[in-house]
Amino acid sequence: MTEDGFTKLCSINDLKDRTGKRFIVDDVEVALFKIDDKIYALNNICPHQHTALIYDGFLEDDCIVCPVHGWKFNLETGLQPDGRRGLDSYPVKIIDGEVFIKVFNNKFNW
Repeated sequence: MTEDGFTKLCSINDLKDRTGKRFIVDDVEVALFKIDDKIYALNNICPHQHTALIYDGFLEDDCIVCPVHGWKFNLETGLQPDGRRGLDSYPVKIIDGEVFIKVFNNKFNW
């Protein structure tokens, strides 16, 4: 972990373009996406059915679509297209070709 709370996940070369990858950081499920040389980090658990499959979703416009029931989330913000709350979005840094993210852990009341 860096001084500012970022955790190294992988090398940028470990990511396939337009394909998600799953990580767990401090008990937080993370879905990481590389889209045209930009890296996005979202919470991997869909709020609809609480499935940890966002990383396996497909891309449509600027959104990732949950493969279970089709809910869409903006890659940048994590919000649903209508602006409703969706997935947590995490800050990403690239340092010397390595991907770092900063996660926070929400407490859910399901």
